[in-house]
Amino acid sequence: MTDATYWDTRYADSAAVWSGNANTALVHEVADLTPGSALDLGCGEGGDAIWLAARGWTVTAVDVSAVALAKAAAHAADAGVTIDFQQHDLGASFPAGRYDLVSAQFLYPRGDVPREQILLAATAAVAPGGILLIEGHQDFGPYAEQHRSHGDLRFPEPAEVVSGLRLADGQWQVLRCETHDRIQNGPDGTPAHRTDSTIKVRRLPR
Repeated sequence: MTDATYWDTRYADSAAVWSGNANTALVHEVADLTPGSALDLGCGEGGDAIWLAARGWTVTAVDVSAVALAKAAAHAADAGVTIDFQQHDLGASFPAGRYDLVSAQFLYPRGDVPREQILLAATAAVAPGGILLIEGHQDFGPYAEQHRSHGDLRFPEPAEVVSGLRLADGQWQVLRCETHDRIQNGPDGTPAHRTDSTIKVRRLPR
């Protein structure tokens, strides 16, 4: 099953896969930034992209699933914001241009292309003075049973992710590289602890 087929099926199976709210880490890390151009990788049903656009960002939002993008576009229209939605299998194509913010929130492709390769492309897409924000998991939390289909998926430590970005000396500033606890409701609705990670790096102005 391809990445696109998997996600198309998942998004078609329910009215809403996600809450529709922006990711907490994105809100926390971006709220104080001056709006500019933003690239949202793996936008799903559009929660993050809509939140950014409503705050003045010019947003390009990308997903592999045409079903997710159709839902996201409808939500954006309901919210009265304009977003450039693009379908990309990030292992095969990547949005053109450079951006003041590149956000990858819990981006774990199921295809053959390693996540590290996609994050390298994300790093290259950051404009001078811009921010790359990567939010990841460190464990499956209360959803371990549901995620058995992910096979040998592993969650690298934040320092390993930063190393994989191959940041050129003197051209980047690491603002955050750490794990943190999060409470997430499990499939039965019971709150449980989960460990996530935040990586926030800034390309220095020229």
